[in-house]
Amino acid sequence: MKAGVKIYTIPTCSDCNYAKRFFKEHDVPYTEYNCEEDAKYPEEVWKLTGKQIVPTIVIGEMVFVGFAENLAEISGLVG
Repeated sequence: MKAGVKIYTIPTCSDCNYAKRFFKEHDVPYTEYNCEEDAKYPEEVWKLTGKQIVPTIVIGEMVFVGFAENLAEISGLVG
């Protein structure tokens, strides 16, 4: 079962782009929140993590800061 995903990004973030490409290639639905387009998104990231780091990925109740270092766990959740 594939879970819906929220991903907080900025356009110049290579890890963000890697995550989005991974989700697309694996047919994982996701909603992107571009932190450069709306000031409320960085605030949401801060509330979730206590940091302002992208990508921040939310799957259900789980929050991941970064994609590449969390790839194995994220793959298991969305695969």
